[in-house]
Amino acid sequence: MHFLLRRLLCRSKDFFSPGSASVGRGSSPIAPPTPRPSTFSFSLLPVQIEALRERLRQKGFEMRALEHGLFEGRGPSVIVRAYRSRKVLIQGSGAADFVEMFLEPEILREARMGYEEALDPAECLPHAGSDECGKGDFFGPLIVAATYVDPEIAPVLRQLGVRDSKEVKSDLRAIRLSEEIRKAVRGLYSVVVLGPAKYNELYCRFGNLNRLLAWAHATALAELLRKIPSCPRALVDQFAKTPVLERALERQGLSLPVEQRPRAESDIAVAAASLLARGEFLRRLALLGKEAGMTLPKGASSPVLKAAREMVRRQGSERLRTLVKVHFRTFAQAAGEVGLPLSQPEVAGGSTATSATPSSCAPPSRGYDGVDEVKT
Repeated sequence: MHFLLRRLLCRSKDFFSPGSASVGRGSSPIAPPTPRPSTFSFSLLPVQIEALRERLRQKGFEMRALEHGLFEGRGPSVIVRAYRSRKVLIQGSGAADFVEMFLEPEILREARMGYEEALDPAECLPHAGSDECGKGDFFGPLIVAATYVDPEIAPVLRQLGVRDSKEVKSDLRAIRLSEEIRKAVRGLYSVVVLGPAKYNELYCRFGNLNRLLAWAHATALAELLRKIPSCPRALVDQFAKTPVLERALERQGLSLPVEQRPRAESDIAVAAASLLARGEFLRRLALLGKEAGMTLPKGASSPVLKAAREMVRRQGSERLRTLVKVHFRTFAQAAGEVGLPLSQPEVAGGSTATSATPSSCAPPSRGYDGVDEVKT
């Protein structure tokens, strides 16, 4: 790790010194330098966050209270926000210099930026990643996306600021990032879209959410491999016991080695897939809301139940079925008021789900191979 020490020593120049930022970055009269990222996210220890707060005060940053967070520090070219989750978000035209010349040498005590490949070389090697969005949302579709990365694609995704979609708080930014990712991976992605009608049909056929998810992930990976047959492996954010996905992959005829890992969104390919899935979910949810004549909220909380009841009041329970995942308990709570048959709670399904029963399932129209769209 001696190269990291050398890197830190090279970064010892004070970011806060006049004229230190964005100077001598290898610019050339022949070609301008590559644009540097303007957004960074780090997970810090509590003691590091307190050290950061104190150093920002000492350096004259304007310190403010942060709603749902710890603090916000504003400098001339950078904004630093620290959250209770221990995440620190750094944004602005001087963000890259701030990270390189101050945060890493003084707070983190390690060099990360620009050495991602050295710190995690496997992330840059050719592989695929898949993730889903919408499984916890009452309204809207289920989306599963898969993306491919290699040593050329991975750095471009990093430059875009690709990270786990849960860390991207703005829906608008998530949509924009998803559009940039499609370009960055040069078309090497697939998106499986299960609208509410097809989702409800397949849920009844599979009788289990994890088996449905496994089928969708296997389908997305199979579609991606048709574009890049040389892909050597894949990584999936783990959602069930390992054999569940393995059986689905076998049914697709895939011999691709697939690793299932909790919190796999830290991998660049899975993070890109996560953002692709979220962007597509948000677009589809907005279209459904436009068709329904009302805004459809995300999640499965009390505002969602309120919107579902309003939909039943306006357009009836059968219209609600076309917009939602009917095995959620929210459907029973909203539609039960007009006398619809209710399904029984599923023991392992948590507080939002109910099991599929003959009374809650419409007759299936096709087999497992039907999806609203496999977007490639």
